Amino acid sequence: MATRRNVRLRREYLYRKQLETNERVIYDKKKKLKQAIETGKPIPTELRAEEAELRHQIELDDERSEIPWDPMDDEYGRAGEFDPRVMVSTSRDPSSRLVQFAKEVCLLFPNSQRINRGNYTTKEIVDACRKNEVTDLVLVHEHRGEPDGLVITHMPHGPTAFFGLMNVVTRHDVKIKETISEAYPHLIFDNFTTKLGLRTQNILKHLFPVPKDENKRVVTFANRNGETFEVPIIIYSDVRTRFHLFPASHVREDKSQGGEPEESRLVLMNRAGRVEGARAEV
Repeated sequence: MATRRNVRLRREYLYRKQLETNERVIYDKKKKLKQAIETGKPIPTELRAEEAELRHQIELDDERSEIPWDPMDDEYGRAGEFDPRVMVSTSRDPSSRLVQFAKEVCLLFPNSQRINRGNYTTKEIVDACRKNEVTDLVLVHEHRGEPDGLVITHMPHGPTAFFGLMNVVTRHDVKIKETISEAYPHLIFDNFTTKLGLRTQNILKHLFPVPKDENKRVVTFANRNGETFEVPIIIYSDVRTRFHLFPASHVREDKSQGGEPEESRLVLMNRAGRVEGARAEV
């Protein structure tokens, strides 16, 4: 039964992708025709056979239909209907430090649960997440005992974001004894203005449920590297304990807060498919 459902969902997804391609082709044609009309240039030869139909479509376009359908709108089309359920796991044979880091990732994302990786393959974990209505899967990786990678994939069809981690300092390292608030946080995104930035913002914000107005916890994602978005610096905080994440050259410990974990993240790749899809669109 589950296999039939997965096949049906996959067919629907491919059908929507084909619609997206067709709408993009029509949008490009209408854009060329508009430019030719506005500048007074001759209509391009390849558009003359479709000129009448394109003119009719342009007249019928409004602010909503003028821009082609974006698949990102459909990826999170059901967001807000229910709170996200985030599953956190590690790579195989994790070190104690990676397990500690995975626990702290669970503290960041509300409604998240951590599962032991064991001998499960990535495909088996993804299938289990889909069967249990998990909305997002977060995998943390390490290199020689140091956390160096974080993968976020949205169910059931993606997208998937790959992050690199540098200079990770956990709460266990600085021995913070204060507990972290588990209230749903308000989100602040600073300088996520590029296309990649908006794409990454869309992935990150849907990991958090909608907070109540009276909640005082705040999570801030701030990009401090300009428009290139090569190194987004992420800062998150709550009422009791603040977490500042800095580049390698700015690793520090704030004595006024009793010591605070820090890390730097680098967006390595962003693709449309799930994490186990070898041929997912990059």
